[in-house]
Amino acid sequence: MVNTDKAVEVINQYIDIPGGLLECLHGIQSVFGFVPKETIDDIADGFNISRAEVHGVISYYHDFKTSPRGKKVVRICQAEACQSMGSRDLTRRVEEILGVKIDETRVDGAVSLETVYCFGNCALSPNVEIDGKLHARVTSDNFEKLVKGEEA
Repeated sequence: MVNTDKAVEVINQYIDIPGGLLECLHGIQSVFGFVPKETIDDIADGFNISRAEVHGVISYYHDFKTSPRGKKVVRICQAEACQSMGSRDLTRRVEEILGVKIDETRVDGAVSLETVYCFGNCALSPNVEIDGKLHARVTSDNFEKLVKGEEA
């Protein structure tokens, strides 16, 4: 159950700021870890916009999540440079290792596997981020060590 009173506090911090919707969404996500569906009506009302407009902003920006993320978050670059260095094959292998499909969270909540389109580290492709730490030149062979927190 989401405490919508806390969401309203966050909303009220940004409703008078031009362009405050993005900051508001970031604030709500920082409080809850995602933007709960129960907060959408309050956001729309606060900013005097439609629910569809709120959903449009949330769905446009990949960093906004609408459901809880896993304890561990693995993000794999799918941009052209990483693809050319094997990120698609790496992604398939990571799905097998972690037991979760790309852009999903495992049923037990242990891990989320997410798509990213460029970390800006193209010369060292393919790139994988594990719990906020970027790893370069990741292979299927060294991924298991990285995800366990071992040096690869």
